[in-house]
Amino acid sequence: MGNCVCRWEPSVYRVSSIAKSESPKDQSSPEKSRNDDSKLPSNPKEVEDLRRDSAANPLIAFTFEELKIITENFRQDRLLGGGGFGSVYQGFVPEDLREEGGQPLPVAVKVHDGDNSYQGHTEWLVEVIFLGQLSHPNLVKLIGYCCVNEHRVLIYEYMARGSVENNLFSRVLIPLPWYIRMKIAFGAAKGLAFLHEAEKPVIYRDFKTSNILLDL
Repeated sequence: MGNCVCRWEPSVYRVSSIAKSESPKDQSSPEKSRNDDSKLPSNPKEVEDLRRDSAANPLIAFTFEELKIITENFRQDRLLGGGGFGSVYQGFVPEDLREEGGQPLPVAVKVHDGDNSYQGHTEWLVEVIFLGQLSHPNLVKLIGYCCVNEHRVLIYEYMARGSVENNLFSRVLIPLPWYIRMKIAFGAAKGLAFLHEAEKPVIYRDFKTSNILLDL
């Protein structure tokens, strides 16, 4: 992300829920996969150990109690939206929860829907690992995560302008000028190209206006 206050270049969101690595397909049998279920990281320490083994960027491991503070106990007026994955809330990380200090940081808190199956936990874990490795001006930054008991939560930087879809079809917001729309398209294409051309390419298969987010 750039540091200027008004940045119209968008960011790609929800990457790993539908992303796949270009690594060879796993040829293991279903029985072997079931036997490996218990080996998946299932607590904060194990998740962080796996992330570090993957040479990931530093992330904050939040407790669920801290997320209650950040979202004011997940107040309904903080709800930004939801879908098949769960719900997203706006929140603010207070100074005492930030390693670098500073003013409260606005964030988007993505709460998964409670699917604690092997597949549900795997998809959440893949998102933590992949997005923890990726860094690009046109990708929403993953700030942290929560893996406590049954809770699976991801914390992203907050994109105040919302989605391209909302900006295009809103009856309240001022319509985007065409030159701005071209900048958005160019920025989104750069983010997508970065994913596809990364050292470990990620195929993003949910590329649409509702998943392209804008800051101010």
